[in-house]
Amino acid sequence: MNPASDEMTGKIFQTLKDGKPILWTLVPELPPQAQRLPLPWLTVIAWRYDGASRNGMPAPEVNASMQALDQVLSDLQRPGFCAEAYRRIGNDLREFVLYIADRDAFMAELNAQLADHPRYPIDIRFYEDASWSELQDLIADLYPSPGNSEMPA
Repeated sequence: MNPASDEMTGKIFQTLKDGKPILWTLVPELPPQAQRLPLPWLTVIAWRYDGASRNGMPAPEVNASMQALDQVLSDLQRPGFCAEAYRRIGNDLREFVLYIADRDAFMAELNAQLADHPRYPIDIRFYEDASWSELQDLIADLYPSPGNSEMPA
């Protein structure tokens, strides 16, 4: 697993599952605790699609719809309300993973922002993760710790 490229605020990593690529986008470090404390809810927005003809990746028109949803989710991010943890795409699944402060407030704002969008085939799940252990574990799996020149296998 090697970083495929750098982004302004994060990195893109590629892994393989069942021989198909999965691209992960994340900042490989936890935000300061003061930013994490008000956001105890891990929120996973999953979009399943048929990528059989594209090695597990979505068709261009599906990807365009996913990018429209991604923009809405980006617009919801602000301190004390919502922060992106990571994104993944591949093997017939796109996930947008966020940490949020309040489930009801998040859903109300998300639904308001999506009112003029077509209905997306998404599933939204919430998990209590005040310690941000999900992101911390993913970082440990994908990104080498200082002094470790080997990427985990």
